[in-house]
Amino acid sequence: MLNLLRREPGFYRRLWTLSLPMILQNLITTSLGFADTFMVGLLGNAEMAAVTAANVPIFIIQVVIFGFQSGMAVLVSQYWGRGDTDNINRCMGVALYAVTGFSTLLALLTFFFPVQVLRLITPNEDLVRLGTSYIQIVGFSYIFNGVSSIYAGVQRSTEHPSFGMALFALSMCVNTFLNYVLIFGRFGAEPMGVTGAAAATLASRVVEFAAAAAYALWNRRLPLRWSCILRPGRRILRGFLRYSTPVVCNEALWSTGTSMLTVIMGHMKNSQDMLAAYALIGNIDKLSTVVCFGLAASAAVIVGKEIGEGRSRQRVYEVSRTLLAASMLVGGVVMCLLLALLPAFFRPVLFPLFRLSPGAAQAATYLAVVYAVFMPMRAFDITNITGVLRAGGDARTAFLIDVAPLWLAAIPLMALTALVLEAPTWLVCVAMQAENLCKCPLGVLRFRGRRWINDITRDSL
Repeated sequence: MLNLLRREPGFYRRLWTLSLPMILQNLITTSLGFADTFMVGLLGNAEMAAVTAANVPIFIIQVVIFGFQSGMAVLVSQYWGRGDTDNINRCMGVALYAVTGFSTLLALLTFFFPVQVLRLITPNEDLVRLGTSYIQIVGFSYIFNGVSSIYAGVQRSTEHPSFGMALFALSMCVNTFLNYVLIFGRFGAEPMGVTGAAAATLASRVVEFAAAAAYALWNRRLPLRWSCILRPGRRILRGFLRYSTPVVCNEALWSTGTSMLTVIMGHMKNSQDMLAAYALIGNIDKLSTVVCFGLAASAAVIVGKEIGEGRSRQRVYEVSRTLLAASMLVGGVVMCLLLALLPAFFRPVLFPLFRLSPGAAQAATYLAVVYAVFMPMRAFDITNITGVLRAGGDARTAFLIDVAPLWLAAIPLMALTALVLEAPTWLVCVAMQAENLCKCPLGVLRFRGRRWINDITRDSL
């Protein structure tokens, strides 16, 4: 491991210069979700479970936006290595058209058919009733968030990740303040409960969009080329579709598959306890993986730029191997921290603070242990799939490695243990992580084969 981590002077300074703003951005974004969960959780277990159920389709929107952003980054990072800002603007234009269309479609669907959508997730009519107003409002927030996320992704892929960190910090502060005001009725406002959480999210995303638009018009480091953005051209469209479609399909199927796990929880006998536990531990898991995702995003930029600059295949392979080793090491550290915090802080302090019932607290304990134990393996998968393989233009294989184990292993096993066998909760939690036992060895084999290293900007010229 130590030999794999040895690199030339300045390598880790560059890695952490890129990673730290991305880690902080992910931390800010995840903290926003955690603050929402905390404030809604103060209303009760039922309200927290309802918001968890309502966020399933919203999660799909978020992940597909991330998919477009990641697919765009595959091209943008390599064009940045070439210094081709016109084609970077064209890639951004295609991504903006795609994200705006997709998020608007789903926002309209959740607005006009909220009850039907929620009944697909849970048969619990109390949760459907509580979540209806939330899902109707919050879906529109991701139209604004999609546009700002694409622009932040362009800045990140051109080695300016601090913009996204500052942008989403602003959004988090606005959202948290408005949550406090609207959920509980402070400063003369009427208490709106769950509906207030949705309204706060929408308002914060509008502010986020306005700030991103103002910066984009002012910025001279990467000036907007409106002719390129509005008319990206068929050549860039073909290249975007070729290399981004597998990424978008990957994120869409992965998010849908992950949502299916939530749907299975919603149909368990102890569904309210499981959903409440998942709402809390899911946010803790997101907080604990921010470093992994930050390293993966940096890996995508570094590997993509190395390829775009014309480095040798051996050099690209060795740099990528170091990035993967660093990710596993970080995953091991996070695992130890989670296992230490569970008896020292989560169970005695955090679970009572969120008013978890005894059944929900037990389910949350099982989930926390399972997430922690699999953390090093998951850290490798995150960097390998979303960072290294995608940056090398091998998005199709990354798609198969990421999605197939989820749909062919985790979902069937969880459905079998939870709904058919009605197995103990700890076994259901283990079944959720079955995908990682398949992903890791498949990812290692593909990485070592080196066929993932491709200069995709030459193909699209």
